[in-house]
Amino acid sequence: MFTTATAPKTTFPADLFGAIADLKRDMNAVILAHYYQEADIQDIADYLGDSLGLSQQAAQTDADVIVFAGVHFMAETAKILNPNKLVLLPDLDAGCSLADSCPPDQFADFKRQHPDHLVISYINCTADIKAMSDIICTSSNAVKIVQQIPQDQPIIFAPDRNLGRYVIEQTGRDMVLWQGSCQVHETFSEKKLIDLMIQYPNAEVIAHPECEPPLLKHASYIASTTGLLNYSKTSDRTSFIVLTESGIIHQMEKLSPGKQFIPAPPIANCACNECPYMRLNTLEKLYLAMLNKTPEITMDEATRVAALKPMQRMLAMS
Repeated sequence: MFTTATAPKTTFPADLFGAIADLKRDMNAVILAHYYQEADIQDIADYLGDSLGLSQQAAQTDADVIVFAGVHFMAETAKILNPNKLVLLPDLDAGCSLADSCPPDQFADFKRQHPDHLVISYINCTADIKAMSDIICTSSNAVKIVQQIPQDQPIIFAPDRNLGRYVIEQTGRDMVLWQGSCQVHETFSEKKLIDLMIQYPNAEVIAHPECEPPLLKHASYIASTTGLLNYSKTSDRTSFIVLTESGIIHQMEKLSPGKQFIPAPPIANCACNECPYMRLNTLEKLYLAMLNKTPEITMDEATRVAALKPMQRMLAMS
């Protein structure tokens, strides 16, 4: 008779929320979470935000440990800003399709082809790409950053072509775009969106600028994740079709319980409007990361220092 070895079971406390709160106190930890995380993680976060807000919080925190409930490049950003703090990511496989679309060696070649260009990189990129950049931006401040650059200075914008196109439209600047994209924001179906608009004629379409141009043309309001959240809260409208990762709807419903939020559908019949990388993090993995103080984000000091400079320029220009 053959027997199969089984992995030891992990026993979680009955009150996982309470156990995480205890660990946070004992470790002097702060939990930073992105709006695209699952609802339970959003609800236990000390700070919830988009890339700009999270980077600002990471720069300001006096905690000894940063638990980053987001994706790898976000936790890397926290480490860039906090070299002496322990930075934990619940699942190291929580990557980013947009960051992956800009391999460092290929981008270095691309940069050499445009030697006189200033490099502005969207924060959704790896530490290696940040280290090759002059200024970092987010979807919240990309237009503002570009507007501060002298008109005669040519610009490379990386890695998101859709955000780059949107910035070009808003600023009139002729930028060279790296052709990267986010799989979630490119998966929305224009046909299904139009069908929704017919089904919900009073719903306002709001969108993230990472969406493709054919989708953005239907939106009456385009902004970062935080911008969309704030707009839905203060708007007189009571129904919205939301063109971004559907995790943000949890916060929209919490802040505006009397309003209706309809997630825009993807092309396929799947949950493709949910980021598969963001959803790798779970409350259980977050608890284990704090308990075991791993997985830890590390990087070599030369890369960190090089990546820090464009991050600091962004924070100063914001």
